[in-house]
Amino acid sequence: MTQQLQVQTAGPTRYMQGVAVPAESVDPVQFMARTRRRVNNEYSRSWQGFGSTDNVELKKSDIIAGLIVRFQGSLVVTPGTGTVSSTRRWPYDFLNAAKFTANGQSNLINVSGLKLKCREYMAPYMDFDDRGVSQIVNGAAVVGGTFSLSSESWGVGSGTSNIAGGTYPVDLVWWVPVAEDEVDLHGAIFAQTASTDLTSALTWELAANLFVTTGNATVALNSGQVQVDTIKYSIPLDANGQIIVPDLSTFHSLIQTRSANNIGIGPNEYRLIGQGAGKTLLRVYWQTWNGNNPQTPIAVNDTNYGETAYRFGGNETPDDWQTAQHLRYFNERLYNTDIGGVWGFRCHDFAAQNAFRDAIDLGTTPDFRIVDTIQSGVTLTNPAVEYVQEIIFQAGQGA
Repeated sequence: MTQQLQVQTAGPTRYMQGVAVPAESVDPVQFMARTRRRVNNEYSRSWQGFGSTDNVELKKSDIIAGLIVRFQGSLVVTPGTGTVSSTRRWPYDFLNAAKFTANGQSNLINVSGLKLKCREYMAPYMDFDDRGVSQIVNGAAVVGGTFSLSSESWGVGSGTSNIAGGTYPVDLVWWVPVAEDEVDLHGAIFAQTASTDLTSALTWELAANLFVTTGNATVALNSGQVQVDTIKYSIPLDANGQIIVPDLSTFHSLIQTRSANNIGIGPNEYRLIGQGAGKTLLRVYWQTWNGNNPQTPIAVNDTNYGETAYRFGGNETPDDWQTAQHLRYFNERLYNTDIGGVWGFRCHDFAAQNAFRDAIDLGTTPDFRIVDTIQSGVTLTNPAVEYVQEIIFQAGQGA
């Protein structure tokens, strides 16, 4: 049984993530030598249905590095005299939004399930891939770039028409990265104090955005179960009974934004919202969704996209890829996963190889923009860009 530790504040103190900690307790080297990783179940409930929200209050113990969200259920397809088709939001955007709030910082994490799956393959030190895991996308078997684990089950394919009647097992998992990575624990949350407020909200998508039915066809998810586990690191004590903690003076944030403004054929520039001093940009990744409902992501290739870059200030452009296909190659080289083919992601990554060297200081690079060129052969119908900023910032600066 975990014992609640009382933080001693006598003598010089440091405020980390809004929590007062004795200055002499901050010793990253000793913490890494003495801590132990723990996996705790925080939540296990019956799923409440499409469009519902699971509000998860996390236990106040240890240091939180991340959450594992799992859904299990049975997808029941009944075509009747009509038809059932899945949209490209299925399966991973079934988790419409995962939000994480801690110590007065609202929505440190606020992204959809598909964006979480993409981020998992970008994560430092993970060293895994989806190669050889077969899934059905747009009616064809795909063995790379789906973000699927072999232990998962989609039930039915993504963007699949005329799904046959039957009962299909669904088992999906998402990693919510509270810390930037599990080695240095930058952005991990100090949870073991009575003043800590830790909550996660999981909102599930509406059925109409995941499946298209005609006639009297129906789709149901039965026997659904939602489980949330945490990856935590214990807080050790020194010989004097004083707690030992790493430097937790920063927050890690993953925020998704959707924009449908001024997207057209040719060069487009999308300005990142929420820029400012004290914020360091680790990566920004994005998709373009297109078409009448249901929309589909535009695949990354030379037919669909031309030059892509990032830009700040008046016209300073440090990285300029002449084709998005070249950026797609570079991303696959970094992640060992093709993020651009099936799901149409592109990423400007400043942290995969050397975050301390390459990360972007948003306080000294004003007006940061993504530059994205859509080729003339693409037919645009209600296009929208969905992008995610991954940021490290000092506690007190705001997300």
